[in-house]
Amino acid sequence: MKVGLFTALFAKLSLDDVIRKIKPLGIRTVELGTGNYPGDPHLKLDWLNQSAKLKEFRQQLDDQGIGISALSCHGNPLHPNKKIAELHAETNRRTILMAEKLAVTRVIDFSGCPGDSDNSKWPNWSPTPWPPDYLEILKWQWEKKVIPYWKKRAKFAEDHGVRIAIEMHPGFTVYNPETMLRLRAETGAAIGCNFDPSHMFWQGIDPCAAIRRLGEAVFHVHAKDTRLYDVNYKVNGVLDTKPYSDEKNRAFLFRTVGYGHDANFWTDFVSTLQMIGYDDVLSIEHEDSLMSVEEGLTKAANFLNQIVIKERLKEMWWA
Repeated sequence: MKVGLFTALFAKLSLDDVIRKIKPLGIRTVELGTGNYPGDPHLKLDWLNQSAKLKEFRQQLDDQGIGISALSCHGNPLHPNKKIAELHAETNRRTILMAEKLAVTRVIDFSGCPGDSDNSKWPNWSPTPWPPDYLEILKWQWEKKVIPYWKKRAKFAEDHGVRIAIEMHPGFTVYNPETMLRLRAETGAAIGCNFDPSHMFWQGIDPCAAIRRLGEAVFHVHAKDTRLYDVNYKVNGVLDTKPYSDEKNRAFLFRTVGYGHDANFWTDFVSTLQMIGYDDVLSIEHEDSLMSVEEGLTKAANFLNQIVIKERLKEMWWA
């Protein structure tokens, strides 16, 4: 297991500056955004047909001993606004082609969420089966939008030697292991998940139990924590639409690893990943509104490196 970084948090820095910051923290693997929701200027899809520029980019990383764990294009390719859907789907398509050129095998995206009909303007997502209208909408979404799009996109990715890691996120069709495994069953083995435990915690899902259920469908992992505040969620529940900046009144906040759950949890998290055959990157995603980027990244890297080293020593002892 190794610690990596989703570089979107350093969008304002040059790639050289990013590398200078992460190497002292023991980070040698990066996840790069290519567009849609995460902004990241370090890798531009306009370089697809510029072989010299791509070679220079790859060499820049190789010279510093930096690998790429995944390319990320989190978006909504099923958005009922056709312009948004086409833009996000095209970014996904070009990201897959970029991954192939860079010999990167994983592309991360959201599943997307359609509207309630072909005439909708906005996505329609509901976590409840009643009133019964919602079940009809859900059936239509899966059969007419979700499965057709991802079946075709999975085949395209597979043809280019790439796997698509869907991040399970409420607000989109795939938000938990059950919906993730349904999409995989309907579309094929090229579809799996980018496992982000932070989105499991606040739904009441045990991340380690979820990992066991997902098994080989875990393609990539984000390292991000969540702190639930019982003074708020015991009153209003966890479905919270207040902005993340309203820290005092929210049911939960995304935190730097170790600030939502302790080392015992994260040690078990790493061990459980190893049990299902995942021995790859833990890509730090910083979304902690109570910490600066510098502080959050440093604390996360130091915390995770200690756990990873401990697990390595355990493996060596057993070997």
